[in-house]
Amino acid sequence: MYKRFVYLRVFFLSAFLIPLVCTDIKQAYAANENQKKMLEEYRRSFKFGSIEAHKEGSRYWIKDKGPIVESYIGFIESYRDPFGSRGEFEGFVAVVNKAMSERFGKLVSSAEVLLPELPWPQEFEKDKFLKPDFTSLDVLTFAGSGIPAGINIPNYDDIRQSEGFKNVSLGNVLAVAYATQKEKLTFLEENDKDLFIKLKGPSFEVQVGLHELLGHGSGKLFVQDDHGKFNFDQSKVVNPETGEKVSSWYQGSETWDSKFSTIASSYEECRAECVGLYLCLNKQALSIFGHDQQDAEDVVYINWLSMVRAGLLGLEFYTPESKSWRQAHMQARFVILRVLLEAGEGLVGLEEVTGQDGKPDARITLDRSKISTVGKNAIHRFLCKLQVFKSTADVEGGRALYEGYSTVSDTGAHNFLRLRETVLLRKEARKMFVQANTRISGENVELVEYESSAAGLIRSFTERFQDDAEQLEATLLDLSKTDASCWC
Repeated sequence: MYKRFVYLRVFFLSAFLIPLVCTDIKQAYAANENQKKMLEEYRRSFKFGSIEAHKEGSRYWIKDKGPIVESYIGFIESYRDPFGSRGEFEGFVAVVNKAMSERFGKLVSSAEVLLPELPWPQEFEKDKFLKPDFTSLDVLTFAGSGIPAGINIPNYDDIRQSEGFKNVSLGNVLAVAYATQKEKLTFLEENDKDLFIKLKGPSFEVQVGLHELLGHGSGKLFVQDDHGKFNFDQSKVVNPETGEKVSSWYQGSETWDSKFSTIASSYEECRAECVGLYLCLNKQALSIFGHDQQDAEDVVYINWLSMVRAGLLGLEFYTPESKSWRQAHMQARFVILRVLLEAGEGLVGLEEVTGQDGKPDARITLDRSKISTVGKNAIHRFLCKLQVFKSTADVEGGRALYEGYSTVSDTGAHNFLRLRETVLLRKEARKMFVQANTRISGENVELVEYESSAAGLIRSFTERFQDDAEQLEATLLDLSKTDASCWC
């Protein structure tokens, strides 16, 4: 049955969607030469299945600084792939929010001051910080299995390391994704809920900014190229975890993804989340986002509390039967929860209780007075280990560390398997994102919006693809006539 599903998916992509993408890209408007070359390479990539063409298109995309309309498309994120290598197709079109982008621009300008605050030696940081475009976008259309709050792309680490990248924060996604009703806010103490609702959005904005820019944008990979040349002084650089000289590195064409394979995506998300937690304690970083004094302290508290709660909620995406995680970010947040629980000293409390309805429930507490001491020290130690294993291509050490914290067991101080059942019991319905469309009326472009309901969501999709309805129907008809024996 699985093979049949894969066949159907590949057939549908190749027979219907990819040809349409190529046609539309050929007709797309390019505002400058970079955009024109970028689109040409994307079309070549989809037409011939060339990864190199998509990488070349991504290079032109990086060079296209400060566009008013931003877009990216291709087989990009590998979170949902058990092998951590095959990208899922997605694409987006968004309009730049200039006011919010100004704040992110200030964060980029402060990056070289903030990066030395991270807990690894200078030799483990890039020789030069490649200042990226960092903008806040209001999404017009995001096509994929889910809509993120922020993105750091391209995902080709060789390009990110030496040529650059872009960061985007999806502002209107943040605004609606984290709107929470008090009565539906699970696993928190009552006296935390009002502040959580008030500052969840602003605190997550800080976390996304630090995560994308200084999380994914930081850290050096030690490499010996095909000609034997090193990008670091192997005779002097010391591993801070062992006190000895660095003894492992990436060889030639080896990359972060190829070396760390199945854990690469989640491990990297965890590293970036830890950077966000660690640097949100920095007053300069908070002031860039307009938070000072008591407001800044509250934002820090809610950011850390959100991360701890997200670690518990992440158990929904763990499969006990296969002992595997289905979502990279959720695994990362569970790992951070484990790290903070292990820190002890009353920093984080996690208790199984009985809810008012008589059913199992749980409560999370965070001692805000210990965040800047016990919490910071715990993240400092863990984050340094994550970076050292990544920099030195130490797959064995990195995998042992990360998989150890990822383990969901029913032993020890907390029965996480039982807590997983509680999380599933208290699960909130998944949010539906209703996206707008555009249409041309005379010489003007009109924005068409829909009601926030299932009916509005369906109408949005049908009107978006109404010009292709006949071709879609014909493709599905052809598919239904295909000999089913070749599906198995």
